[in-house]
Amino acid sequence: MQSASDEILTISSPQDAGLIPERWSRVLSLAQELTRNLLPGLAFQVTVQGKTTGEIQFGQQSPGTNTSPLRPDSIFLSASITKPIVAMAAMRLVEQGEIALTEHVSEFLPQFSDSSKRGITIRHLLTHTSGLPDMLPNNRALRMTQSPLASFVDGTCQVTLDFPPGRGVQYQSMGFVLLAAIIEKVTGTTLPAFLNKEFFGPLHMRDTALGAPDEWFQPGGKAERLATVNVPEEQQCGTDWNWNSRYWLQLGAPWGGLLTTTSDLIRFGQMMLERGNAGPVRIFSDATIAAATTNQLLVYPDVPEADRRCRGWGYGWRMNWPAHSASFGDLLGPRAYGHWGATGTMFWIDPERNASAAILSTQPLDKQSGPALIKLSNAITAAIR
Repeated sequence: MQSASDEILTISSPQDAGLIPERWSRVLSLAQELTRNLLPGLAFQVTVQGKTTGEIQFGQQSPGTNTSPLRPDSIFLSASITKPIVAMAAMRLVEQGEIALTEHVSEFLPQFSDSSKRGITIRHLLTHTSGLPDMLPNNRALRMTQSPLASFVDGTCQVTLDFPPGRGVQYQSMGFVLLAAIIEKVTGTTLPAFLNKEFFGPLHMRDTALGAPDEWFQPGGKAERLATVNVPEEQQCGTDWNWNSRYWLQLGAPWGGLLTTTSDLIRFGQMMLERGNAGPVRIFSDATIAAATTNQLLVYPDVPEADRRCRGWGYGWRMNWPAHSASFGDLLGPRAYGHWGATGTMFWIDPERNASAAILSTQPLDKQSGPALIKLSNAITAAIR
């Protein structure tokens, strides 16, 4: 595929980038305060009308005292922000006529064949309506034994559904391990290679990978730039399998293994805002962007009405849920969409304001850090002219 121009975004002063200077100063003050009291490391970047102030960093490269400041080129584990990127890979195959969303998973994965699962379609996987669990019952054991992704696929094919497909909504990371397996079977290549070819290469997302390649761990490699996550208590004994382990960083979990920077993420976001365009290159059709970022739960008559109306999902993208504790912000409208990540990350895109924000931290989401990211998002939104 032809490469997009490096000039997808223009780095400008806050005022030239469509931000109110005094309100942007409040954003910076708030971010500094958060890294003093709550978030060990924080990087964020905002785009408005195709312009950006560039990446802003506060805090430390690793949790704890007397550690080095966050590097200006730090790479973060984005966790579930991975999901909409993988979903767009599936939508790429839809565009190419390789798959249809109404096709059943069992048509691609024969081992996914027991009677309760035969009705699950690709559309169900993309909208969290499959009935699959978020994680497998033996998720921890699989990670402790450093199991390959194939073991997660096998476990998902054997797991019991929590409800019949299309009858409810339940966040399901395991649906995305099946999406990855389908993409790989259809394309004949690995999911990381497909993402590199279709997205990361053309968009010049040079510091983004689904699973760190071996060369990142060579002396002077990009692994030295990885910001260390302040792992939760249940992972602290697992230095060989937790979020900071080489196993996890290289696994390339299609539900949460994307390594990236704010500068790379907003390049993807700008392409979405431009309805699939990236400089001289068209990555997606307008129809694909519209479908992926529209509430697709409305077509499911058996999904509870409150979910359909108030907690919508596009294809991999979560719509803004204003009355929910995990909204993208109190000031964003119903057209905004994006995703959160358990490692302390948030990425939203707002077509109404022609703006996007990538916020990457190293403090896992909890009752304090989650609201803190919303407050920072509110301040960012309020700074947009």
